[in-house]
Parts: sequence; structure tokens; C-alpha cells
Amino acid sequence: MAAPIVILDNGAFQAKIGLASADEPRLIPNCITKSKSERRKHFIGNQIEECRDLSALYYMLPFQKGYLVNWDVQRQVWDYMFGKELMALDCPDTTAVITEPYFNFSSIQEAMNEIFFEEYQFKGLLRINAGTLSAHNRKSEHPDHRCCMIVDSGYSFTHVAPYYNSQKVAEAIFRLNVGGKLLTNHLKEIISYRQLHVMDETYVMNQVKEDVCYVSSQFYKDMDIAKLKGKENIVCRDYVLPDFQDIKRGYVKEEAFGKQKPNEQIVRMNNERFAVPEILFHPSDISIQEMGISESIVHSINSTPEEMRPHLYQNIVLTGGNCLFPGFRERVESDVRSLAPVEYKVQVTLPKSPVTYAWEGGKIMTESKEFAKLIVTKKQYDEEGQNICFDKFDV
Repeated sequence: MAAPIVILDNGAFQAKIGLASADEPRLIPNCITKSKSERRKHFIGNQIEECRDLSALYYMLPFQKGYLVNWDVQRQVWDYMFGKELMALDCPDTTAVITEPYFNFSSIQEAMNEIFFEEYQFKGLLRINAGTLSAHNRKSEHPDHRCCMIVDSGYSFTHVAPYYNSQKVAEAIFRLNVGGKLLTNHLKEIISYRQLHVMDETYVMNQVKEDVCYVSSQFYKDMDIAKLKGKENIVCRDYVLPDFQDIKRGYVKEEAFGKQKPNEQIVRMNNERFAVPEILFHPSDISIQEMGISESIVHSINSTPEEMRPHLYQNIVLTGGNCLFPGFRERVESDVRSLAPVEYKVQVTLPKSPVTYAWEGGKIMTESKEFAKLIVTKKQYDEEGQNICFDKFDV
């Protein structure tokens, strides 16, 4: 029987983990949280579901600005994920596939090799970019398409990366320092300034963002609607905040401008609904002097060889949590269409599950004949040390 393979898409917000034999991964928050009301206890990963009072949560995150910097926190999350409570892995008998960001620092790569081989003693290891796994997934869906453009908009960053035959075109990869964390923080600031102090309520405001925000296809038109009063304003939504006694999770009220019940605390979401995700397309709105997603895609494609360009425009794939905003795919497609040369066809695809798309690509990769050549075994690492990892892993 072949040794089990575990695939870990180690995102800054959520880790996607599962055995290659599983149908889908488990989604685990990649953090340790403490609650104000339950000071003594801390919750690792999805233990947060046991927490009764989710107000004013204190987060300890392993990632800062998209890089793994807090190894103590990350180790505790990994211990929990690999341990009896979740995956119950026998590490010395298991091969691990783990993702890391593009342009990762060599010191972080070294530490990762050490932890996986020396502490957990995994049988084999493959470190790889999440985008490469997504490209692999796309190639398996459309074997005749050699080129694809992976847009990965996650928690810390948005990466735009062109691929040819599942190999990245390194000089054309672009990073935007805009992701889900920035959007949530911006929403907290706006609501705190206009309505209610919510600067400590990261968890709740993240839910508000996910439940209510959308990407506008006609920004100025929506802005005009948001200025209207009463029923004519079809943009406005009232969001009922949780009190963690009667209301465990916040929700959108069916009718805006309705009567407020005595025990309800409401946040009125008007132009915030589309102005917050708009930052992904115009970071300059909040003084980040960078291109938006659509411009970056065009800029990246223009940095590739000319013969690849028409194929890349036809095969843009969206992954990552921010792609779940309603209207995201349509907006990217219309923006890129307006910026691209007229003779090129533009097609943007949103997979069924953009969050787990890379993990699914990892699953497909482990089934290929090439997989055994890509990994570094514990035996090779013991003989040759860090060098073999730097030779083999193309990150």
C-alpha cells in the first residue's frame, strides 16, 4: 500500500488540509484566538466554534503581510491539524505537500524544511506555490490549453501569475498588497467613523463583509442610488449584529429601513457594500499607489512573450476568497476586455470552489507519474541537507 499523502494549502487566513485520498479538504482558520470573556482559554483553528462569545476576539496570526513569521503560533496550529483531534497523521509514514507564497524568503523556506523533516519527520516533502497547483488543476480540466493566467486574491495579497504548461513565467508575476484583511480593516474603520465603534470586532465585521459586500459593475451609478432616501435606495441593507445570547450570528434584515426591534443592534450598510471591494480594483482610493487587479492582469500578460498573450487572455482563472464577492468575475472580465487589444478574445473563469481550487490541483498532482520526482525524501534530506530542497523546489 502506498504511503498516505497529506496536502496542506497553508493560507494566511484559512488552511485547507486533507489527505490526497479525500474528496475535499477541511477548512481550518490559520490562527489562535482568545475571547475577552474566556480569558484563560485559547482556541486553535476551528476550535473557535466552541467559543460562546465571539465579541472582541484577540487574534494571534502566524502570517504578517503574507509571510510566515510567527513560528510558535504556526507550530501550534500544525500540531493541532496533524494531531489526533483532526487528521491523526503518522508523520514518519506520510508525504506532505505544502504551499507557500511567491517570492518567499529563503530563511522561511529553510525553517520550513527543518520543521517538516526534523521535527515532524515527514517521509517526503514538496513545497510549492498555490498558483502552480491551481494551474495544474486548470490543465487537467482543459488539457488542450497550454497557457493560463492564475489570479489568486487572498487574505494578504493578490497575485497575478501566468503559466505555460503548468510552469510559471516568473518574470511576469505581479503582486498587489491588497487582500481580504485590508478590506475588513477598511470596513471596520468606515463603520467606526460613521456609525458604531467596531475596531475590536474583526471576526464579526469579516462576516458582515462576506454577507453584504459585492463588486459593482457601474460604480458611479450605484453611488447615485446610494444617495437616495427611503425605498428608492435599493443598495442599502440593514445588518443585525450578533449579541451572542439570542443572536449567535449576524444576518441581513429582509427589508431595509424597517422597524428596529428593541434588542437589535443594527449596522446600516449603504455605499460601503460596494466601495470596500472596489479597493481591489482601485487601491489608490485609500492611498495605496498600485495598479488594481484588472490592470495588473493586462500588465502581466504584456510582460510575457507575444505568442502567449492571446491564449492567456482566453484563460484567466480566479481563485482565493475575494473571488466569492458577487459580481467579481463579471467586473474583471469587463475591465480586462476594455484594456485588452480588440483582436483578442477575453474569457474569465470562476471555478465552483475558488477557495479549495489549489488544494484540488494538489490532489491531481499527487496522482501523476511525475509526482515522485518532485518530492524530497527524508533520506535525501538527511544526506544532502538544505541544498537539495533549494535545488528541487521551484518557489
